[in-house]
Amino acid sequence: MNGDHLGPMTSDTTKPFLLRVRDALPDLHPSEHKLAELVLDFPGEMAGYTASEIAELANVSNATVSRFVRRIGYGSFDEARRAVRHEQRAGTALLRFASQTPGGGVVASHFETSQQNLDLTYGALEDAVIDDLANAMIAAPRVWFIGFRAGQSFAQYLGWQTSQVLGNVTVLPRAGETLAESLASLTSKDVVVLVALRRNSKLAGLVAEAVHLAQADLAVIEDRPSPETAHARWPLPCVTSANGPLMNHVGTMAVCNLIAARMIVLSGARGRSRMAAIEDGHRRFDEL
Repeated sequence: MNGDHLGPMTSDTTKPFLLRVRDALPDLHPSEHKLAELVLDFPGEMAGYTASEIAELANVSNATVSRFVRRIGYGSFDEARRAVRHEQRAGTALLRFASQTPGGGVVASHFETSQQNLDLTYGALEDAVIDDLANAMIAAPRVWFIGFRAGQSFAQYLGWQTSQVLGNVTVLPRAGETLAESLASLTSKDVVVLVALRRNSKLAGLVAEAVHLAQADLAVIEDRPSPETAHARWPLPCVTSANGPLMNHVGTMAVCNLIAARMIVLSGARGRSRMAAIEDGHRRFDEL
């Protein structure tokens, strides 16, 4: 990135404010990235505060605020603030939340945040990308699902669901086994799905690098674009913004469910044959 470049990073005037911020993340200067994190966590702040107040909240300079809004495609802070206010009036629920927890209506506010996360997540996905990933997973000799911290549970979910139609599924990390021991088996024909959510382990970037070196295909489910995963064949964004102490992962689960469901459909007769064998096993073992 050229640190002296201050022009808008997008010419799409119809792109929502939050998507502009997300798309710009990999190219931001560290101080601008710090400001972007605040904005993404509490986007409603933009509507009610001055540039100086936003700078103070993020502990950055006023100049950083000016550069930031220009990088995401606005001519000035006032223009960005007007855009946020317009989206608020249009019903964008997430932009109504600031760093103070709203009083009352806890269930309703949580629902609105979840709904907005889903709207933004699905809005960034494309049918062709999902189907291309699903078909690649079906054709691959092995599919790896890797996640750390919060991402681990979603990797486990994907491994469980896709194993209904795929025989060669590996979920990492595995208890008592190092990543080196596991990934030594990774080949260029494999597909890796990495779930990289905030606050992520540094190992996620090293895994992405290992996948790149092995020339395997990489899909990344992430709530913040990262330079370490920029080479992914299938970038799959999910929005996890929240108005409380925990990240809201409904968008992450939506992406995982979509991938698994679509892959099962596209697996065709081969997938149905494996599912039938599993059902026979259920009857034989009387497990369900």
